[in-house]
Amino acid sequence: MKHSISFHAKNIILILIGAFIFALGLNYFAIPNHLAEGGFTGITLLLYYLFGWSPGIVLLVLNIPLFFIGYKVFGKRTLIYTIIGTSAVSFMLELTKGWGKPLDDLLLVALYTGVMVGIGLGLIFRVGGTTGGVDIIARLMNKYFGWSIGRTMFLFDFGVILSSVFIIKLNMAMYTLVAVFVGARVVDFVVEGLNASKAATIISNKADEVARTITRKMDRGVTILKGKGGYTGQEKEILYAVVAPNELPKLKQIVNDLDPYAFVVVHDARDVLGEGFSYEKADENGVFHPKT
Repeated sequence: MKHSISFHAKNIILILIGAFIFALGLNYFAIPNHLAEGGFTGITLLLYYLFGWSPGIVLLVLNIPLFFIGYKVFGKRTLIYTIIGTSAVSFMLELTKGWGKPLDDLLLVALYTGVMVGIGLGLIFRVGGTTGGVDIIARLMNKYFGWSIGRTMFLFDFGVILSSVFIIKLNMAMYTLVAVFVGARVVDFVVEGLNASKAATIISNKADEVARTITRKMDRGVTILKGKGGYTGQEKEILYAVVAPNELPKLKQIVNDLDPYAFVVVHDARDVLGEGFSYEKADENGVFHPKT
C-alpha cells in the first residue's frame, strides 16, 4: 500500500512538471510569436488569437465533455491521470500567462516550442497520463470505427494547422509545422527512454560457443531462441543480446573471431529494464540495487 501511494505520488509530480514545461513552451515561445499547435491545444490558441479567450480555460472546457465518455476507453488509472494532466496544463497555462515576448528569430522560436512542448508531453505520457482532447477522440474512433489512433490524431492535427493558415498566415503555419514535428520527435525520445542500448540478433553455426564467450568476456546475458531457415529448412539457434553502445564493438569482435560467417543484425533498444541496465547485479545476499 505504501509503495502504491509513493508510486502514484511520483507519477503525479512528473505530470505536474510536464504540464509546467508544456505550458511554458506555449506561453513563452508560441503565443507571443503567434505560432499555432495541433490538436485541442491548437484550437485554444486559434480562439485566443481571434477572440482573446484564455487558452487554459478553453482547454479545460473543451475537455470536460470528453471526460464523461473517456471512461469507456480508458482504465480508471489512465482516466484519473488524464484528468490530472488536463487540469494541470490548464492551471499552468494560467500561471505562466504573459511570461514570454516576441522574438526576431522565428526558426528558433519554432524549435524551442517543439522541444519544450515535447518534453512536457513526454513526461506526462511516460507515466501513463494524457492531456485529453484528441487522444480521447482517437481512442473512441478506434473502438467504434476501427480507425488507427495515429491516423485520427494526424488528420485532426493536420486540419487544425491547415485552418490556422487563415488566422496566423502561411509562414507562421509553416513554422508551426516545424514545432509540431520537433515536438513529436522529442516526445518519442522522452517516452522511449534516455538510456539507449544496442540489441543484437546473431545467427551462427557456433551459437553455444558465441553465447558462452559473450557471457564470460562481457558479463552480459544471452538468450538462445529456436529458429529454422526459410530456404534450407535447417534448424538453427538464434542468439539475442542487449549491450551498451560502447560494448558493441567488443560484441562484434567476439562474434567475428568465433564465426566470421555469422549473420548479425544490430538495432537500437531504448528504455531497457533489467539486470545490468536499470539495476546492478545481485549482491551476496541476492538483493538487486538500482543503478545510480
